[in-house]
Amino acid sequence: MTTLKSKLQEDLNAAIKGRDELRSSTLRLTLAAITKQEVAGKEKRELSDDEVQKVITREAKKRREAAEAFAQGGRAESAEREKAEGEVLAAYLPKQLSDDELDEIVAQAVQEAKAAGAEGPRAMGAVMKIVNPKVAGQAEGGRVAAVVKKLLAG
Repeated sequence: MTTLKSKLQEDLNAAIKGRDELRSSTLRLTLAAITKQEVAGKEKRELSDDEVQKVITREAKKRREAAEAFAQGGRAESAEREKAEGEVLAAYLPKQLSDDELDEIVAQAVQEAKAAGAEGPRAMGAVMKIVNPKVAGQAEGGRVAAVVKKLLAG
């Protein structure tokens, strides 16, 4: 078992013993998603820590989107629950880049892309190819794309 998955399992056991309903249900759902990913495809396999982290990131994104949907639908209680679940999952993810750090990384990538001859809107793909490996897991794709568009336009 990978170290991140075993940590989730240990934390789940501790949450169950401590009768922390929110934490235990969130971790249960996340471990179920990891197991589902492990058995997807032709044969069962063990996920690496990076793959487990991608599953956790996907689950956290689902919580964030659900919280927004509930808030727009006027269901504040459900939105708060989804936000709380997202915060539980955030503890297992790497620290997100601040806006300033992200702007700096994207600005460097824009310079590299322009030096390589990419211009205008077509440069978006070239810049994203440079930025994505640098910010993997530390910034959401939509957030990165928005900064890239802003810097390319400006």
